[in-house]
Amino acid sequence: MPRSGLLEQTVLVSCSPSLTGFARCMTSEAVVVISWERGSCCLTRVHPAGGMAGWGGFFVSLLNYKTEKYVIAENKKIGILFRLYQLAVLGYIIGWVFVVKKGYQEREEAIQTSVITKLKGVTLTNSSETGLHLWSAEDYVIPPNGEQVFFVVTNYIETPNQRLGFCAESFKVPNGRCQSDDDCIEGETVTAGHGIKTGLCLNSTGTCEIHAWCPVEYNKRPTEPLLSEAENFTIYIKNFIRFPKFEFSKSNVLETSDDEYLKRCSYDRENHPYCPIFHLRELVSWTGHDFQDMAVQGGSVGILIEWNCDLDKDSSQCNPHYSFTRLDMNLNSSVTSGYNFRYARYYKDQNGETYRTLYKVYGIRFDIMINGQAGKFSIVPTIIAIGSGIALLGAGAFACDMILLYMMNTSSFYRERKFEIINFK
Repeated sequence: MPRSGLLEQTVLVSCSPSLTGFARCMTSEAVVVISWERGSCCLTRVHPAGGMAGWGGFFVSLLNYKTEKYVIAENKKIGILFRLYQLAVLGYIIGWVFVVKKGYQEREEAIQTSVITKLKGVTLTNSSETGLHLWSAEDYVIPPNGEQVFFVVTNYIETPNQRLGFCAESFKVPNGRCQSDDDCIEGETVTAGHGIKTGLCLNSTGTCEIHAWCPVEYNKRPTEPLLSEAENFTIYIKNFIRFPKFEFSKSNVLETSDDEYLKRCSYDRENHPYCPIFHLRELVSWTGHDFQDMAVQGGSVGILIEWNCDLDKDSSQCNPHYSFTRLDMNLNSSVTSGYNFRYARYYKDQNGETYRTLYKVYGIRFDIMINGQAGKFSIVPTIIAIGSGIALLGAGAFACDMILLYMMNTSSFYRERKFEIINFK
């Protein structure tokens, strides 16, 4: 009967009583948990059990361990294919990644470097135009302060006693040729020439008169190098390198207390790798060219010093490696090969007038280039390399699965064993 405004409802109850004052009951409507006070027969509270069971099951499931279920496919062809793939991946990781590329190392390529050069040698030239001239390093090295790029004079054309005045332009300059004064516009600069036109055409030379340093430059191209003995000059290349990440530094000069070592040694790849003193003849020959041929019209030589250092080994294993190459055209007959430029030395005569000697010098330009990298063991690249290998192994399993699922006559049978379908309806 209704009591206190409540309606009675009859339900079927199946309970599991407990001495703790709780009972879990299955009713025809729901699962409930009933609580009562000890020593009392009165029901105190009814708890719907759905929410409690859901959250409790969730937290309990966190303590469970789940593992994969494997299906073994007894197919020798797929098995052999999978094992071959695994061997290939292992060979790649061990052989290429770890042994060849040292994938377990942290690397640095930001090398800090300094180069100091010094040339030594003396030679004497004697020509009908210039007479005797003694050449020392102060004369034939440009610039003389020992930089990473420098030039060694091997040949030259000298035009002495030039003074500012008026003279005929060289007939070898096309823009300086003329047939009348109309071809020589006053104040116009001679293109690729030596001065400024005065407006007069000199019939004796067939060229315009110019205001310039006179006489104009001699243009006779040399056939033999005047400084042929330059092949015996020596060049000292001192190189310091540093890898800041690893706080590692080294030099290409032997660390010795013998003050006479550098005075008597010469670079040899096997016997004296830490004696950076080179003869110019040998240095040019290592490029595959002859010094005397290059000395006529000049050239450009690149000197590359490479430092590839494995810092997991002793520092004595970090050695410089030299390579030499000719940077301009290989054939001297090419118009782009060779190297030359002009400079002048100025003087004053007893009357205070300025005159100069013009030099067109041919020679060999040396470009010293430094390259290098260092590596040292680090756990981070090692883990990355191993992880990439594991990922590649997983790709092999995926490929074999695709073959079994979609490319075999027994694909449907394998699919039934691999996938288990559960219907919750």
